[in-house]
Amino acid sequence: MKYTQLGRTGLKVSRLVLGTMNFGPQTDEADSHAIMDAALDAGINFFDTANVYGWGENKGRTEEIIGNWFAKSPDHRDKTVLATKVYGNMAADGDAWPNHDKLSAVNIRRAVDASLKRLQTDYIDVYQFHHIDRATPFEEIWQAIDTLIQQGKILYVGSSNFPGYKIAQANEIAARRGGTIGLVSEQCLYNLAERRAEMEVIPAAQEYGLGVIPWSPLQGGLLGGVIKKEISGGRRASGRAADTLANPTSRAQIQAYEDLLDKHGIEPGEAALAWLLTRPGVTGPIVGPRTAEQLESALRAVELELSEEVLTSLDEIFPGPGPSPEAFAW
Repeated sequence: MKYTQLGRTGLKVSRLVLGTMNFGPQTDEADSHAIMDAALDAGINFFDTANVYGWGENKGRTEEIIGNWFAKSPDHRDKTVLATKVYGNMAADGDAWPNHDKLSAVNIRRAVDASLKRLQTDYIDVYQFHHIDRATPFEEIWQAIDTLIQQGKILYVGSSNFPGYKIAQANEIAARRGGTIGLVSEQCLYNLAERRAEMEVIPAAQEYGLGVIPWSPLQGGLLGGVIKKEISGGRRASGRAADTLANPTSRAQIQAYEDLLDKHGIEPGEAALAWLLTRPGVTGPIVGPRTAEQLESALRAVELELSEEVLTSLDEIFPGPGPSPEAFAW
């Protein structure tokens, strides 16, 4: 496994991030533990989750599965850089009581204690804001975070799904307050087929020293060889990938992508991950394996070196928006 610093911090993390969103809803506890064992054995030390994972009446279940894994061995926690998130409504019926969601100081305090209990740990390495909270000023947010850092409950803070201007605003206010060092990572939607983050989010992250952690690196399976699997009678596309393939122009684009990689003898899913590892500012993509086999495929991507010919061809198939402001101005 290869490692890098998380943004401007001294924290060393693996170039792949183990996403746990499937733990509980799609992967049972025993298999989830087996995947975490295999990930740690392979050198993946950065695990990502969220308090709402498990979904519906099972919100919090994913954190519980991870907590039970930590409880098996103290060595697990010591070797893991643990990231979780706050923002979501934790009520099973979706009807939150006032102050039981988002980023008010009172909910941050409540949510971190609940996550620590489910995770069976006394600290969280990277505590991430799952979404912007338009109603809560960053002065209040950072005051709450400073307290949690002083208490030793969290070490670093990251964002997720933030626009570039909110990354800037958050860190400028943090700097003026002189307390926390501010955001150190941004977890955003970013992959070959969805490159809008290159316009504002990633430049802002680089300017302020945030590590970029792409989620959905295969665009919901779209970049994992979906057409080839469809033809061979394998798992059919669903959700976002199926909607995209219903468009003839988009389907032709994905077909060109799969044809290119077939020509070079490269698995599509591994290429999509390897491409992200070449992108400026990217710490490592989140991989969310449902099975041990999917984890093994993701691990191969770390060692995959894409040639300049392949990289150029990928840019031709999936052209990015270009830099800001040139992408939308002269």
